[in-house]
Amino acid sequence: MRNEKVSIKAGRRCLWLLIIVSPAGFASGVTPYLPLNLAPEMQAQIERVLILGDQPVIKRPIPAALVLRALPKACKVDSELCARVQQYLERFTHNYGLTHASIEGAATRGSSNTTVPDRYGMREQASWDASVQGYYQPNDYLLANVGAVGYEGKTDFTGSMISLGFSYAQLDFGFKPHWFSPLTDTSMLISTEAPTMPSVSLSNWEPISSFGIQYELFIAKMSTSDHIFVDGKDVRGNPRLAGIHLSMEPASGWSLGVNRLLQYGGPGRPSSLTDLFKSFFNPSRYDNTNTNLTVDQQFGNEQASITSSLVFPGKVPFEFYAEYAGEDTSRGKSYLLGNSALSLGVHFPSLWQRFDLTLESSEWQNTWYTHFVYRDGMTNYGQVIGNWFGDQRQFNDGVGGRSQTLRIGWDATFGGLFQFEARSLQNQEYSGVAYRHYNDFSLAYSRPWKGVLLGAQIDAGHDVFGARFTRLAGFVRYDEGWSRFGDALSSSAGEGGTDPDRNGEVFVEAGANLNRQNIDLTDATTRKNGPYSAGPHLGVGARRFVSNHSDLGARVEVDDVQGHSLIGVRALDYRYRFNSPLTLEFFLGAARYAQATPAYGLYYGGGVQWRNLFPGWDVGLDYRYANSVARDHLLPSDPQSERPDSFYNISLFTASVSYHF
Repeated sequence: MRNEKVSIKAGRRCLWLLIIVSPAGFASGVTPYLPLNLAPEMQAQIERVLILGDQPVIKRPIPAALVLRALPKACKVDSELCARVQQYLERFTHNYGLTHASIEGAATRGSSNTTVPDRYGMREQASWDASVQGYYQPNDYLLANVGAVGYEGKTDFTGSMISLGFSYAQLDFGFKPHWFSPLTDTSMLISTEAPTMPSVSLSNWEPISSFGIQYELFIAKMSTSDHIFVDGKDVRGNPRLAGIHLSMEPASGWSLGVNRLLQYGGPGRPSSLTDLFKSFFNPSRYDNTNTNLTVDQQFGNEQASITSSLVFPGKVPFEFYAEYAGEDTSRGKSYLLGNSALSLGVHFPSLWQRFDLTLESSEWQNTWYTHFVYRDGMTNYGQVIGNWFGDQRQFNDGVGGRSQTLRIGWDATFGGLFQFEARSLQNQEYSGVAYRHYNDFSLAYSRPWKGVLLGAQIDAGHDVFGARFTRLAGFVRYDEGWSRFGDALSSSAGEGGTDPDRNGEVFVEAGANLNRQNIDLTDATTRKNGPYSAGPHLGVGARRFVSNHSDLGARVEVDDVQGHSLIGVRALDYRYRFNSPLTLEFFLGAARYAQATPAYGLYYGGGVQWRNLFPGWDVGLDYRYANSVARDHLLPSDPQSERPDSFYNISLFTASVSYHF
């Protein structure tokens, strides 16, 4: 009976908040952003609500209005979790208020002072950390935010900005953080690894048209660098950073996005809007891949990524997301990404009722965050602006590697929240630096108490140079409202919800492929076709039924090609179902080919499938193509030529049997 009363109370709060907040708080005006990587306890709750609410996220910070869109569906699945998030959102619904405040004290031990991942540049030996955010909103179309992040050695104004405009065009001036990735622990292009840059950004929080189009453009000022190469010497100045994000959500629960970053400007460097426009839309001509241009004529340092996110509904809902990024273009073509990186993740928001689980993995090729013109690379105040691996290596060592992250959350039966996180990283060996494996383990517990959130966290591990660190911290956070019924809700977390209707399927498949590769090791004169070869094929994926005939999904598949593994990731996996059992499929994604060092390239193709040959069993034929799969010549055994990379074009014909459930 008590759980039923809590559920009814949570449902009433859901209805009350939607009635009060939707028209009055955000209307068609600007929306506030939720703190990014400042309150991990609440951020974890919000990410869970978004998945349960069928709302994929492929960039951050998260607009508060986006969470409101996800609440109605999330409340049907977990009303108690929903009520906690709603109570948190209430602090954003007034004309002014304090939205976040946190102070942390720590005792540290060990010789390592490495950067703590995603903490705005804070080091492991920092003895304190504090952050605050508040706002004043005189009307729907103007919002003034005040914020700051401070720790031992550095304070900046993260969260301080003026927002004006409306839902389709919100202009933000100030210290707005940016995160262009669906992954929660890493972002190849831009994240919160470094202190926040002052910027001007234009974006929409309300999707445009039935395709769910979203955009963001920004220009930021980077910290002062003494190493901008001009006319054969280093000069001092402030590079600029321009970014663009475009995405669409044509069907509920599935998003696809593209992102670009461009570091440019500084004394003696091209910086006009005309030059910026040309380089954005024709990078292979104006970037360093064009050997016809001198160093001073080449515009800047460019990066790009393709991202996707699929929310799978069901009794055990989850989100699968991917990021395929390039530090440069490849083969002189703007659509081919060079010096690539591939990141994958999966998040289960409600395993065994009280647990949530996140698994993420990244692998990258060489030269990330380094550049021959901007010799400090993609950094701000000494820290890389993207993936935290960039601060786990010798400065300016463009070395490849891989990382993994495991995160487990537990709504304890006795109240409060436990969060465990483990990270590992391994740089490749060809650089000549004697790197160790990086390991980082953390355990945190937090609990609401009399208007605040009390907690403690311990971090321990060692960096890539073998130096150890241990950090024991206690923190207090502002928690108006949550503590009043946080314990009551925790006592029934995950109970009293309703299962969503089945509108998708998970599947596994097995089969065989017939493959052939075109090998281009040094130049056109050595290009040749290899023999045909056969190999096994395995795959696992998920798809959503988005209409009477169309499905959208994602898939990871593994093939043996000439004795080497080929891993294909289908970021866009579309299937059209005819009225008969026949279907047509096509897909687009990225491929990893296991050579002496990993090779990456585009991956696309199509096929046909016959559904339910036997109940639950499908058979299919498809053609797949891995285009310009590239790796740099980094090892002594690699071919020596003027061109620094080798390319592989791989064709596969596949017959498979799959089982869906």
